[in-house]
Amino acid sequence: MKKYNVGIIGATGMVGQRFATILADHPWFNVTLLAASSRSAGKTYKEAIGERWRIADPMPEKLADLVIKDATADMEEIAKSVDFVFCAVDMKKDEIRALEEAYAKLECPVVSNNSAHRGTADVPMVVPEINADHIKVIEGQRKRLGTKRGFVAVKSNCSLQSYVPAIYPLDKEYGVKEVLVCTYQAISGAGKTFDSWPEMVDNVIPFIGGEEEKSEQEPLKIWGKVENDVIVNAQKPAFTAQCIRVPVSDGHMGAVFMRFEDGKKPSKEEIIKVWENYSGRAQELDLPSAPKKFLHYFTEDNMPQTKLNRNLEGGMAVSIGRLREDSQYDYKFVCLSHNTLRGAAGGAVLLAELLCAEGYMD
Repeated sequence: MKKYNVGIIGATGMVGQRFATILADHPWFNVTLLAASSRSAGKTYKEAIGERWRIADPMPEKLADLVIKDATADMEEIAKSVDFVFCAVDMKKDEIRALEEAYAKLECPVVSNNSAHRGTADVPMVVPEINADHIKVIEGQRKRLGTKRGFVAVKSNCSLQSYVPAIYPLDKEYGVKEVLVCTYQAISGAGKTFDSWPEMVDNVIPFIGGEEEKSEQEPLKIWGKVENDVIVNAQKPAFTAQCIRVPVSDGHMGAVFMRFEDGKKPSKEEIIKVWENYSGRAQELDLPSAPKKFLHYFTEDNMPQTKLNRNLEGGMAVSIGRLREDSQYDYKFVCLSHNTLRGAAGGAVLLAELLCAEGYMD
């Protein structure tokens, strides 16, 4: 695989910092450019971050002295100097949509962690193990944008990465009718640490703005089909969600209740077999960031646990446990994923690897 020169737009935020640590020694991607707001432009990365480094891993030395570009004012220079960019900016949604499409129109592909384009019908929102085929909608997007190479591709909301991977293969095998999920989400999902958000210590907040809507609507796009150069959302399964912020540094957990289509309820053993044997396009292509085993089922009653299992396979695998029959739904279980690795920057890097392997960055 050739080496690609890449940029990180929004490099100073928590997800941008996570991109920096993941990409510093990536076998395919070489970070040659960092960009952020005008407040940081002209400073080196270490000067711009100062005391605001929020990742447990240290700032990569090879990036510390890169001078930050202005993500908006230097757009043409940025687009010409890299093969594609990762985007994790903190702006209003309409501003993000405009920024990402502007880069795409400059023939610079964008792999985005942001939510702004997740609802755009010709922008693929991809979990590479699940709906890798959605990237073919890029050809339709390029027609709309008038580009030969430029496009926008996005990863889904971080909370979905825990429960959607467990439900999707079961729906394909047996047909899932309804899903109720309660997510218990880490503070890093809000870009915070306990030092910067002390009121979260010994506390639970039963509201995360916009999160429940994303958790109910975005799966239907993942389940959707590409038709006439757009993704047509699926009509089912029906999802209802409640999202809660909990005092955990990293790792989103989901408590899932599911009901199968009438007459299609599998046994517990059949469900576990589906999980144990499931893999996707990311494993088939042996992408660098892909977990060797996507779904891990734990038989112990007290597993998975956030602190113990969030870093499974470099934080890119999904942990599942406590599968049992339910008195109202057919089954219930818990699941866990690392929200800034699988759920955010790591998921975007894996998507970029898929796009490179399938020829969309050439």
